[in-house]
Amino acid sequence: MKVILIIGDGISDRPTRVLNGKTPLQVAETPSIDAIARRGICGIVDPISPGIPPGSDTALLALLGYNPLQTYTGRGAFEALGGGLEVRESDVSFRGNFATVNDELTVVDRRAGRIMRGGEALAEALNGVKLEGFPEVNVIVKHTVEHRLALVLRGLNLSRMVSDSDPHQENLPIQTVHPLDASSEASRTACIVNAVSKRFHEILTNHSINAARRENGLLPANAVLLRGAGTLPQVKPIIEKYGVQALVVAAGPMYRGICRSVGFDVIDVPGATGTVGTDTVAKAKAAVENLPGYDYVLIHVKGGDNASHDGDAEQKVRMVEKIDALVKHILDNVDVESVFIAFTADHTTSLELRKHVGDPVPLAIMGPGVRADSVEKYSEIDCAQGGLGRIRGVDLTPILMDLAGNSKKFGA
Repeated sequence: MKVILIIGDGISDRPTRVLNGKTPLQVAETPSIDAIARRGICGIVDPISPGIPPGSDTALLALLGYNPLQTYTGRGAFEALGGGLEVRESDVSFRGNFATVNDELTVVDRRAGRIMRGGEALAEALNGVKLEGFPEVNVIVKHTVEHRLALVLRGLNLSRMVSDSDPHQENLPIQTVHPLDASSEASRTACIVNAVSKRFHEILTNHSINAARRENGLLPANAVLLRGAGTLPQVKPIIEKYGVQALVVAAGPMYRGICRSVGFDVIDVPGATGTVGTDTVAKAKAAVENLPGYDYVLIHVKGGDNASHDGDAEQKVRMVEKIDALVKHILDNVDVESVFIAFTADHTTSLELRKHVGDPVPLAIMGPGVRADSVEKYSEIDCAQGGLGRIRGVDLTPILMDLAGNSKKFGA
């Protein structure tokens, strides 16, 4: 039996005044997602634990059956791996933003106006730079999407236990990176990252792309803000854990990287962008076309979370409805008597607060032999009445594997 898990990133929410005291899931027209709820069993999920706002990285790890409290080693390696870089066990990786700073190195815009063009050339100018005082360290840089990039530091005696150079808000200076423990490796890595930040600023300030941006009245991408130092987690691959061949259909580098790190295959889908403009039906078509070769297919859609962070309720409702079109294609084009289909969110992202919060997310699972309950609509409030009750994120994949016949008995 096969499993398709569909994750709408950040689509869960709290009731908001903008939508007359309802959530986007309650307002959106979602006949296909509702069909999963109506034909299946529902519940709510605490991605990490009640009241703990999860990051997208830790939430996805949990939903795939890996306890992030035991396995999480930082986000940077996921960004690099998902961006197509080789990441070795001893590497320390970072996620980064091209940003705009003034002459005092105060951050004017953390995203340099969300630059869309020129990112590849800017990243190539940084890739392979040599650092004064650390010539033995390899600096590997790749542009990923919009204003984002991934950085891999390769060398001896490195540590992920360092702070961010990103101040995480405007009108603050680029932060001096500090070690987070007393090890010599952390102290050395902090010095290396500070040297990287300085060298990147020097190169970007004089780059021709930024000269052109200034001439056209655009913000220059004259600095890089680094955060989320990480190494690859040491986990059992999913094929060993559950005996399944797994595939992920996702555009965001971090999500692709997490899945690659636990043994999923990754494919590229034309039109899948990781933004609100993504082609959700193209993702559905890719999943259906590849389903014969896999036991477990994950489809991840990012745009709802973007709308939440922007506080755009209308856009979030539209994004939920775009995901419903994805679900419709799945339901119309797979044999629902031989596939278990689950739909959930990875975390709750509040439109009003514009950030992740610790509320549980709704879950619906349909498939042959599922104990269908009386829930008729997929929403935070409706699914709370379902037969699954309230579960942990780390329980989801084991439940799906058991339904599909891939679980192992515990005990005699």
